Amino acid sequence: MSERQLFSETERRRFRPYPKYKDSGVEWLGEIPVHWEVKRLKRLFLVVNGSTPQSGVVDYWNGDIPWVTPEDLGELQGSVIQTTRRRITKAGYRSCGTTLVPAGSLVLSTRAPIGYLAIGGLELCTNQGCRSMVFRRELNRKFFHFQLLAARSELESWGQGSTFKELARSKLEEMRIAEPPETEQRAIAAFLDRETAKIDALIAKKEQLIELLQEKRTALISQAVTKGLDPKAPMKDSGVEWLGKIPAHWDLLRLKYLSSINDEVLNEKTEPRFELIYVDIGGVDQYQGIVSTEELVFETAPSRARRIVREGDVIISTVRTYLRAIAPIKHPESNLIVSTGFAVIRPSSALDCNFAPYALRASNFVESIVANSAGVSYPAIDTSKMSCFVMATPDIEEQQEIAAFLDHETAKIDALVAKIHEAIDRLKEYRTALISAAVTGKIDVRDTRLTS
Repeated sequence: MSERQLFSETERRRFRPYPKYKDSGVEWLGEIPVHWEVKRLKRLFLVVNGSTPQSGVVDYWNGDIPWVTPEDLGELQGSVIQTTRRRITKAGYRSCGTTLVPAGSLVLSTRAPIGYLAIGGLELCTNQGCRSMVFRRELNRKFFHFQLLAARSELESWGQGSTFKELARSKLEEMRIAEPPETEQRAIAAFLDRETAKIDALIAKKEQLIELLQEKRTALISQAVTKGLDPKAPMKDSGVEWLGKIPAHWDLLRLKYLSSINDEVLNEKTEPRFELIYVDIGGVDQYQGIVSTEELVFETAPSRARRIVREGDVIISTVRTYLRAIAPIKHPESNLIVSTGFAVIRPSSALDCNFAPYALRASNFVESIVANSAGVSYPAIDTSKMSCFVMATPDIEEQQEIAAFLDHETAKIDALVAKIHEAIDRLKEYRTALISAAVTGKIDVRDTRLTS
């Protein structure tokens, strides 16, 4: 079924409702079919806490027991968790208050954040950021997985705490949920498996299209900043393996002759109440630039909040994933400070500030930086080494011409990507609404057919 068919049918038709409803007495459930029951979660599940062995005891870690954290649940693709990033030993298990639960149990993150959910694909235990729910009797696991997914906002609203929100075990146990007859649990779960699979397939296709467009964007930039815009221009061998041939009239210059790096930093004598707008590595996207900032004062800001940036600078992440975070600084907020995990490139008069971020995104330039990074777990590039890399450099007028061309062409690609993201968001909203409608009985899917 295409996206167009999916949405046109939902606009023209409605799923058949149940014949009779009753008030559930629960706000998030609303009215439910008259033959469904409402029960407290603790009547259907044994709720089990998690815990963490001492991190410094080597004998407690790298064992055979799967140990689930909220991060594991947040990174999960699909509904069943089969592997965990960390495992503990029997000694580690015995040392703390975590509990092994059987395969098929539900695992819920109850802090930082609340609401990630999975079905355990094997016997496992969790840290204190999760709670496991063990079925007290045979029920349809997928149905209750879908129902708790639909209840995420409700679960989040019950979180308490000033430092971080946590959903207490007692609160979770008192939550009221709907229990249809077992035959309906199976029918609803089977229906949602089928329908969400269709939606997920559509989302995957659109995400693949975004990847293709971004690859096209990268190739377009790389071609323009290393070969120019004139396909008939005479070429010369650059003498740099990763760069290949460049236009004959272009120069090869090291980055340090085209810019300065990390010119300005906040020193330790900065006034404690100095207000700053802070950008960390995670706050920058390689395509969208700066996507999030924090308002801080110097005395409470992290020690890495030190690099000062100005209009026309380019910031590049130099740790972990080079160029996963790059951004030209245009119309910056006052007192904009970035992490020391960035290099701040300040173009000289020989490097146009609009051309610079494109040149630094060229795939062959990126590859050369990555190849020269040091470290295994957290690769990083020394800025002095970065400053020695060469760039193919036309004159300022041609730099400006290339930058204007790329502004125009990448804007068209970015607009397409934005539209696809909007379509993905609509599909996700429809998926969420469909799950909620089915597990709270607003639609009757027992025969899985749409009616006029």
